[in-house]
Amino acid sequence: MNYVCSRCGRTEPVNTALPCCPCGGLWDLDYAAPAYDAAAVDPGEWSLFRYHRFLPVSEPDWRAVTMGEGLTPVIRLDEDVLLKMDYCMPTLSFKDRGAAVLMAHCRAIGVKKVVQDSSGNAGNAVAAYAARAGIACEIFVPEGTSAQKINMIRGTGAVCTVVPGSRDHCAEVCREKVAREGVYYANHVYNPFFYEGTKTYLYEVFEQLGRIPANILVPVGNGTLFLGVLYALEHLQASGVIDRFPQVIAVQSERCAPLYAAWQDGQNAPASVSPAPTMAEGIAIGKPARGEKILALAKKHGVRFVCAPEEAILPAREFLAKRGIYCEHTTAANYSAYLEYCRIYGKTPDCLIPMCGAGLKSEH
Repeated sequence: MNYVCSRCGRTEPVNTALPCCPCGGLWDLDYAAPAYDAAAVDPGEWSLFRYHRFLPVSEPDWRAVTMGEGLTPVIRLDEDVLLKMDYCMPTLSFKDRGAAVLMAHCRAIGVKKVVQDSSGNAGNAVAAYAARAGIACEIFVPEGTSAQKINMIRGTGAVCTVVPGSRDHCAEVCREKVAREGVYYANHVYNPFFYEGTKTYLYEVFEQLGRIPANILVPVGNGTLFLGVLYALEHLQASGVIDRFPQVIAVQSERCAPLYAAWQDGQNAPASVSPAPTMAEGIAIGKPARGEKILALAKKHGVRFVCAPEEAILPAREFLAKRGIYCEHTTAANYSAYLEYCRIYGKTPDCLIPMCGAGLKSEH
């Protein structure tokens, strides 16, 4: 199993500390999972690692890091909407899926320290699973990140460095440290092991429902969940267990929508945008590093994009809370975007929406 550069095709062993190819291209993972077969799901493992036979992980290491993440419930909101309760995780967000697999890999190759940049949730997850794996950790977050997320990071024993400026500038500062010190970059955008973990979101849905819903809504900032969902759907289709793709609906914030703008204009690369402040901080990514890949997959599979109206986020959050679902603002943007999608395209039944982050994490 090797990394393969998405730009020049160079290969590198997966135990490398290089965060990306010297040419600047990001790593893809040269890994082909065996065909999906329900009989290969491990019935005795009550975590996302019940799918370990379809993941590039070694058993001693995933068993050492797992905290029972995954297997989150699917509940019905109304006759048209199903909610996948992915904030029911050890660090209260779906990012535990990718972090658990990535930290299992880091443990397997002997990494001693990791750094990462994050708007909060991925930082919480990597910090927690690094602690579980006995790996030192520093997380860089942009100013304005909720205090609860910062406290969670520091509570694991990780260093949390708050960087003035935008989310994109925060990433630049972290990457400068990686280049300067050669520390391992456990980034949810750069490292493809993270997407192997987020694939389990769809494996669970398929196992829980016995089918894939007709419409699947996915928030897209850097695309960590989007890529996992698309890769998992491709895997299920290639394995012959589904015969066609659902309608995938990709959500961006109306105040930071480089992928939506590119999709509208038929472009292959993210549009140049100037992000404005938004409550949907988790998807406020002005320069998504895998933007071209996201757009290519969107074109290949007929994905539609929609923007979450900023003024609709708080009403959506209140609506969900009054039905017992207390989610963070970025997660509420998913539901507000669903309503906007229905306004544009009409009634959209059998739609699965992820509840990505818990509300206690995003009070300011």
